[in-house]
Amino acid sequence: MSKFFRFGRYLAEKGIITPDAIINARLLQRKNNRWIGELARQKGLLADADILRILVIQEETCEKFGEIAVKEKYLTKEQVDELLKEQGDAYMYFGEALVEIGVISHDEVIKQLKKYNKLIRQDYD
Repeated sequence: MSKFFRFGRYLAEKGIITPDAIINARLLQRKNNRWIGELARQKGLLADADILRILVIQEETCEKFGEIAVKEKYLTKEQVDELLKEQGDAYMYFGEALVEIGVISHDEVIKQLKKYNKLIRQDYD
């Protein structure tokens, strides 16, 4: 299994959710979540071009936005920590979005996450 195998793809390949459910859950996340790049732009810490460069790297590496921003020297660790704090507890994870749109139960998400994480860990052993 690939290091970058995503939970949504895993669920779809198992027949637990549809590809449309992945899209709808991602759209719900996009609507509800405050992204670090957007927060940094609002504070004048990043320009649009900086955000796009970080997103390109993120697409290639699947690393977190803040980690890339620090590694590439766009932001300091302290700035990222502050942005994460501001982002706060309102962040909606993919599994939560799936539950919210009604395609899977909370208990099933937990059960499948355990299976998924076990498979991912096997890749690293």
